[in-house]
Amino acid sequence: MKMSMGQTGRRWLGLAVAGVALAASRTASAELGQPAPWEYKLQEAASPVMENITWFHNYLTVLIVVITLFVLALLVIVVVKFNAKANPVPSRTTHNTLIEVAWTLIPVLILVSIAVPSFRLLFLELDLPKADLTIKATGKQWYWSYAYPDNGNFEFDSLMAQDKQPRLLGVDNEVVVPVDKIVRVQTTGADVIHSFAVPAFGIKIDAIPGRLNETWFKATKTGMFYGQCSELCGKDHAFMPIAVRVVSEQEFASWVEVAKKKFASAPGNTFASAAGAAQ
Repeated sequence: MKMSMGQTGRRWLGLAVAGVALAASRTASAELGQPAPWEYKLQEAASPVMENITWFHNYLTVLIVVITLFVLALLVIVVVKFNAKANPVPSRTTHNTLIEVAWTLIPVLILVSIAVPSFRLLFLELDLPKADLTIKATGKQWYWSYAYPDNGNFEFDSLMAQDKQPRLLGVDNEVVVPVDKIVRVQTTGADVIHSFAVPAFGIKIDAIPGRLNETWFKATKTGMFYGQCSELCGKDHAFMPIAVRVVSEQEFASWVEVAKKKFASAPGNTFASAAGAAQ
């Protein structure tokens, strides 16, 4: 009987481990470039900027937990050691030089430890390196238009496709970029303020009418990556998905040749190419 119970327990344990592994694998696959059910952390990083954002987020989380536990420990000590029952005659101490110096210097050091990596991250995000190609994203009510000024100056619209997965993120025409290449993204708005955001790349920038904003990313993984307009730009704000397909350099070159024929050039548009920006 004991052997039977032990075997049953091992079987249940094996099933539980297999179930957890299967759920973890499904979650990991779903997390690549898109939201996952019951997600409690940031999306998996697919660019150097997002890797730094993830590190900084985890670092701050650990720091916050340590500070919170330290303050909780101090409160418990005060409650237990300095209550009226334990101290019928309260201390009349008013100053402690060591403690006063410590509670001044330690918070300063903590803020410095936060500020230094924060400034490094901001510099990484805002300092645009020399781009390999430029994409111009124009937010419209309520879809995106993309132009490739460095690859034939063609332009196309990208609208949400009801029959594509993932739900509310699939589009009819995806943005296609090569892997391990620096992509400069220029954003503007044709009507109202929109926002171009792709979490896996760690980019989020406003698309404002009459203004040209810039950001950049370098995709380190191939696959599909999704984002969304993250501004309250109108009634269909939630239906402006951003789909970026990252492919090899050879696949990108082939796609460009097909796209030149598929999408007619839009005359009258002016674009700032990567080559022009370097001059």
